[in-house]
Amino acid sequence: MNRRHLLRSATAASLGGLMANHLGTAFAADAASDASVPLPPNRIGVSTYSFWRFRNADYRPIEPCLDHAARMGFDGVEILQKQMPDTSNAALQKIKRHAFLLGLDLMGFSTHQDFVSPDKDSRQKNIDHTLDTIEQAYQLGIPTLRLNTGRWGTIKSFDDLMEARGIEPRLEGYTEDQGFDWVIESVAKLIPKAAACGVTLGLENHWGLGLTPEGVMRVVEAIDSPWLKVTLDTGNFLENPYERLEQLAPHTVLLQAKTYYGGGTWYTLDLDYARIASIMKKANYRGYVSLEYEGEAPLLEAIPKSLALLREHF
Repeated sequence: MNRRHLLRSATAASLGGLMANHLGTAFAADAASDASVPLPPNRIGVSTYSFWRFRNADYRPIEPCLDHAARMGFDGVEILQKQMPDTSNAALQKIKRHAFLLGLDLMGFSTHQDFVSPDKDSRQKNIDHTLDTIEQAYQLGIPTLRLNTGRWGTIKSFDDLMEARGIEPRLEGYTEDQGFDWVIESVAKLIPKAAACGVTLGLENHWGLGLTPEGVMRVVEAIDSPWLKVTLDTGNFLENPYERLEQLAPHTVLLQAKTYYGGGTWYTLDLDYARIASIMKKANYRGYVSLEYEGEAPLLEAIPKSLALLREHF
């Protein structure tokens, strides 16, 4: 083959590739706008928390959680960071390899922090911890990390907080506006690291200043960054859950789905997952659904049952 013919063939191949890409993009756009083309179902994952629950010592290591998730047929796993006593790069790479060989995505990283404090040093300690967990997510190849706002800490026991339906008095001498200012200032310092690592932060509707959709969105809108969105937990709105879930659905990057077979530890919600799936579909949510099992029924029976429930609706 002479040089001129080789160049002509290469040019044709390049143009053909460009045309294929163009046609593929056009087809995808047509499919998205064509209601007759069914969208693929959401992928379903499970949190390692569903196995460990801060009490099942055999499931504290991540590896047995991954093994069970793969055996049960989940698509991915959300890792609870508190389950990892060793966060060295070597330990993280072993977890990543273990998941890969099982055919599982590592799709979420659930972390804890508390920015609701008048003590600047305390807030900085939580900022530094969260920056470290963003790096861990990056090393694990996990694309999104769950954030908490934190809470006032005026109710010391979590059992007592649940008895109070998650509603906690403010710290004496401080205002709610000050609390939000601390959270916003702290989260803003996380954004450059999140962007550099390609890890989208998801602020959860959790206890504390994230108790309501308005509280979550106050922080998200103040930061106004594509690297801060919402981790939406179906079990953390104890009143009017569907209206509140609908408020946050358009901003969601990870949906955490609670189930309570055998009754919940602190409370039980009778959640209508057909309705929740409809809310998320209306918001064009295409991401992962991550099971957080909080029931008292045996977990090796209830978790597969929960997976079947979520597969039915998502």
